[in-house]
Amino acid sequence: MADRKLIDKLGTFGTATIHEAVGQIGALPGYLKPISPVMKLCGTVFPLHCLGGSNINLHEAIYQASPGDVLVASVEDTPDAGYWGDILSCAAQEREITGLVIDGCVRDADDIDKLGFPVFARGLNILGTGKERGGSIGCQISIGNIEINHGDVIVGDRDGLVVIPYNRIEDVIAASIEREEKEEDVRRRLRKGETSLEIYKFP
Repeated sequence: MADRKLIDKLGTFGTATIHEAVGQIGALPGYLKPISPVMKLCGTVFPLHCLGGSNINLHEAIYQASPGDVLVASVEDTPDAGYWGDILSCAAQEREITGLVIDGCVRDADDIDKLGFPVFARGLNILGTGKERGGSIGCQISIGNIEINHGDVIVGDRDGLVVIPYNRIEDVIAASIEREEKEEDVRRRLRKGETSLEIYKFP
């Protein structure tokens, strides 16, 4: 597991900066967005996979994950249901879970917003879910073409989500700092009258 101080440091960078700095890896599908534009998250991944139309694994994952974890859930076949709502958000907050990422829909958006619990999802859907058991908790999952493991680090903001292997976090922080310094230099040069075409030497 990555050190909490390193995770917090990584969370100070935007997801686009992290993704570019690390070599354009780890970006989750662009349709996964925060249900409120101001929501951000950063923490260690606790992965799970839900059967279509069942959210029992989300209930159980809350009590198996550790404080500071982000629940990251893939969903089998049926994303259009409200897998998560205000009750689960309240339960997760009590367990000091940092947020939720789900490749499916959620509901009770206004109430979740009031709680201040970060949720990234495909969208909103009022349909209920059952409690059929299956899927997995704590095991590797895939969302899009990205493999996600327990203990990886995930960062989310309005731009999207990026997953970083836990053993690369220090390198990613260093690369993100370097990228931000380069971009600040570009902004400085633009303010002095250079054009982006000149700075980047486009052919």
